[in-house]
Amino acid sequence: MIQPKGQAALGFIFVTLLIDVMGFGIIIPVLPKLIEHLIHGNISEAAAYAGLLTLAYSSTQFLFSPLIGNLSDKFGRRPVLLSSLFGFGVDYLFLAFAPSIGWLFVGRLIAGITGASFTTASAYIADVSEPEKRAANFGMVGVAFGVGFIIGPVIGGILGKYNVQYPFLAAAGLAFLNVIYGYFILPESLSKENRRPLDWKRCSPWGSLLQLSKYKAVFGLAVSLFLVYFAAQAVQSVWTFYTIKKFNWNEAVIGYSLGVVGLLVAIVQGGLIRIILPKLGQKRSIWIGLLLYSIGLLLFAFATEGWMMFAFLIPYCLGGIAGPALQGYMSNSVPANEQGELQGGLTSLVSLSSIFGPLLMTWSFYFFTKPGAPFHFPGAPFAIGAILMLLSALLAVRSFKKN
Repeated sequence: MIQPKGQAALGFIFVTLLIDVMGFGIIIPVLPKLIEHLIHGNISEAAAYAGLLTLAYSSTQFLFSPLIGNLSDKFGRRPVLLSSLFGFGVDYLFLAFAPSIGWLFVGRLIAGITGASFTTASAYIADVSEPEKRAANFGMVGVAFGVGFIIGPVIGGILGKYNVQYPFLAAAGLAFLNVIYGYFILPESLSKENRRPLDWKRCSPWGSLLQLSKYKAVFGLAVSLFLVYFAAQAVQSVWTFYTIKKFNWNEAVIGYSLGVVGLLVAIVQGGLIRIILPKLGQKRSIWIGLLLYSIGLLLFAFATEGWMMFAFLIPYCLGGIAGPALQGYMSNSVPANEQGELQGGLTSLVSLSSIFGPLLMTWSFYFFTKPGAPFHFPGAPFAIGAILMLLSALLAVRSFKKN
């Protein structure tokens, strides 16, 4: 079991992640309108710019996350996490006061360089958890995500009705509050005997990915995880644009829908996962979760009424049992003094998927909704995501058989 010290540390990291996700969730409902305003365009064109903004963030995160992970293995998790949170606060200020679309890109580049909060938090959780409890404890990341998404988007939708800047200012305030909280409350999780010297060769994003290949059981599942995050960009990059275009949702309804996402994620990863994982085991949880993800995405693609999007969130969010199971399986294959490197490598994979995923998903949305499209199909990104989730499930099953 987790020792009292570890249990308390998990509580600290949960609050840190919760505030972080709330800040991110606050800005989502109003971002499409902000982009539309800055480019003087329509919602389809705004979606294309949103893909490019994600590209700016993810490409810099891909380049810097291995360095951040390795720095946390040398200096500890706490200073790296605090620096990351400060970077997000600066980014939100750029978003709030941007006079042109170019300034949005500057803010996203800053956040991408410092944006390792989830990387470092995952290494933190691995530090304070016993191997058999890691998969369940990684679910805490999902719970923080879920609760943050219950609160954040709802606040953002309400504030956005008054002024498009207010949600970004609120997010910046939360980020800086988190820095203060972490500075005075968050303890260090990595003991000095488990730290290691910084090896610059291992700080390359490609080198970090190659390090994953050292572990036979990890590499195949890492590719499976890459496909999961790539497919998930259909929801993360297009949800607001899709629901505005197809169902004419406003900021408030978008905020409420994301609040429901957060509630379901919190239920699945905060409660159900601790019941399901022991009964199904990690391997079965992975492929069953991936199949549920695929079903949910396919239902999104062909939804004809707005209420259906709420209903179809149930199978999609139940698919969330796959992520912590995958992460726990891989974490148990890596020594204690390389957990930061593993999480850095996995974050590089996530960033790599976030470089190409949003481009594909937002471009396909733009292509099938613009005037003169070969046929009108705003759900195209979700259909693509469903196919990728199925491929991920097949690859995971193949990896288990091979190992």
